[in-house]
Amino acid sequence: MSLLGKKFKLIEDFDQSIAGDYQLLPSRFSAIDKNRYVLSNEVGEYLVVTRLQLENFIRKKVPANTDFYYDLKSKHFLFDGDSNVAIDLLALKYRTKAQRIAQFTALHLFVVTLRCDYTCQYCQVSRQTDDKHAFDMSEETANKALDLVFKSPSPAIKIEFQGGEPLLNFSLIRYIVNEAKQRNLLSRKDLQFVITTNLSLLNDAVLEFCQQHDIYLSTSLDGPEKLHNGNRPRPGKNGYQLTVTAIKKAQDYLGRHKVGALMTTTENSLTQPKAIIDTYLENNLDSVFLRPLSPYGFAVKNQKAHHYDIDRWFEFYKEGLDYVFEINRQGHHFEELYTQLIVNKLLSPFSLGYVDLQSPSGAAISAIVYNYDGDVYASDESRMLAEMGDKKFRLGNVHTDSYPDIWLSNTLLDTLESTVSESLPMCTDCGFLPYCGTDPVYHYATQGDVVGHKALSGFCSKNMKIFKHVIQLLEDDTEAREILLSWVH
Repeated sequence: MSLLGKKFKLIEDFDQSIAGDYQLLPSRFSAIDKNRYVLSNEVGEYLVVTRLQLENFIRKKVPANTDFYYDLKSKHFLFDGDSNVAIDLLALKYRTKAQRIAQFTALHLFVVTLRCDYTCQYCQVSRQTDDKHAFDMSEETANKALDLVFKSPSPAIKIEFQGGEPLLNFSLIRYIVNEAKQRNLLSRKDLQFVITTNLSLLNDAVLEFCQQHDIYLSTSLDGPEKLHNGNRPRPGKNGYQLTVTAIKKAQDYLGRHKVGALMTTTENSLTQPKAIIDTYLENNLDSVFLRPLSPYGFAVKNQKAHHYDIDRWFEFYKEGLDYVFEINRQGHHFEELYTQLIVNKLLSPFSLGYVDLQSPSGAAISAIVYNYDGDVYASDESRMLAEMGDKKFRLGNVHTDSYPDIWLSNTLLDTLESTVSESLPMCTDCGFLPYCGTDPVYHYATQGDVVGHKALSGFCSKNMKIFKHVIQLLEDDTEAREILLSWVH
């Protein structure tokens, strides 16, 4: 028979590799709907797969030289004889993700006073009335706290002033900023400052100081006037007008990028996601954080944290996010900040340092709190819990304890050991583990245990719902995916 009479074989006939000729790398999976699963690995690479694909992968039945095989290989779910750098590359990505642990504490919160001129019913801080100067931080305490701040190995330091209302002790803020900048002449760190304030006391002197020292302002804006004033009552009932007037003044003086706002969701907020977002747009703010109520401080004493459940909040969140997408489709770049965090965790190789989404917990590793009296806490939430009378997470005091005493305390080390998600029941097998974290103070406050029963955890329920929703948007909605990708920083 001539060569022209021979039939050519298919390319598969020349393939020497066979299904099953590969090794599995560590991975986890969780369902995202009735038909699909998210498959993730140690460094947060993920694939959305069908049940049949998942079974074939686990049983080593994925045919070589298929698109699915190459996806699994490129994202470090398997390696074969043609890939001798897979594990080394995986290790490099893991070190990149864990880099923030070696850099250590970057965010240092100074509670310069507990005094406040508002009487918010949901307040997470056990505030004091504005005439109780005994609840102000002293210069001596501030200096001791700064001694600890500049012992941190982190190349970047952010000092955030909180309260109460920190502008009620503005003279101390001036002192700390000037003293920190003087010390930084030797330390040469990337030093930033933020004042978290209700803006009621904002004046030209404060703005001039903020401009001179490149200080950012963060405030609270809960939505339209009736909702904001209902959530955040103030003598004179003019809290909303004071806030929006001050936001505009600060934006004009410092620049729009120097002024941010956060809202807190209450039961009255749940029916108003669009009105809340419109309020942010009306005030030239380019993002909103649709966050749930935290179970600390006066929010617990008044039982406000239990007036709505996670399912109701999630419907509020989804409606708000859909509206944010609509705004972006109209050409206005506007972000929902928690979703932005999740998308960056899903798609970025770098750790974001967001305290609530870290393993081990970001308590003291990423952020630490110096209370007005010098007590040191592992997180802002643990300080709030202490103001309710429970000092379980108190790490020491700046006047009596050294840097090693505080950061190597049994209280902190035990907490961190209990928050390594990779070893926790229900977390260790969860496909969302690389993107999640564990909040020891939340679980202690709600369940009396730092680990918590994950099946009963509002923290877990909220995050799993969001992870599933965001992944479904990335996979199924082309327009939403384009918008979400524009939020990756």
